[in-house]
Amino acid sequence: KQSHIIMNFKNIISFTFFLFIFNISFAAGGNSFEMKAVYDINNKASLQRGAKYYVNYCMGCHSLKYLRYSNVAKDLDIDPEIFEKNLIFSSAKLGDNMIIPMNKDDAISWFGALPPDLSLTARSRGANWIYSYLNSYYVDDKRPTGFNNLTYPNTAMPHVLADLQGEQILLDDGPNKFEISSPGSYDKVNYQKATNDITNFLVYASEPIKSKRHAIGFWVLLFIFAFTVIAYYTKKEYWKDYK
Repeated sequence: KQSHIIMNFKNIISFTFFLFIFNISFAAGGNSFEMKAVYDINNKASLQRGAKYYVNYCMGCHSLKYLRYSNVAKDLDIDPEIFEKNLIFSSAKLGDNMIIPMNKDDAISWFGALPPDLSLTARSRGANWIYSYLNSYYVDDKRPTGFNNLTYPNTAMPHVLADLQGEQILLDDGPNKFEISSPGSYDKVNYQKATNDITNFLVYASEPIKSKRHAIGFWVLLFIFAFTVIAYYTKKEYWKDYK
């Protein structure tokens, strides 16, 4: 019986070691390209620019179904009239959710699949992934759109920001993965700033209440600390006559 227990223990150890090695191999085999985003959801100017880029370049295909236009205008300190005039390009009203008017059947016919809603992308994939994705398109004549993506290989999404970034080619090696072959209207610094703003906006979109939650959390912790001090001295005063 003891030898049976020892054998089972060895099997568990071996299986755990196998899973550890498998996970390392799987991670190593994945795409290691990543750029670091610098985001701050309290930076209203960045969020406003990100919203502008998003509705102009992304919202033709990608909804943010958990957001209302009115809430975005309020959170980003944008006058509702200005927001409605400059950031709503459909028949939607200010109180509506940010849902695209694209027909599902048309989307599947054009792209082969329904473009995903991006409301929670920053939470599911992370800010760095979004930023890397927007910066890692490169020319690939074998793809239907003429572009491929190093972060998400063989993506069906066209390079919608190509007029800003221009065209870049993928290099075989070296610290710089890409080289601009045909410049766009933005230079590298301004393009990265724009994609960082989009990333920042999507981080906000994934949890709009986050900044308010952090602010409330500070006061809650302060209250708990103050209450703990008061409770401690109350207990000390109450029990001082009992030994």
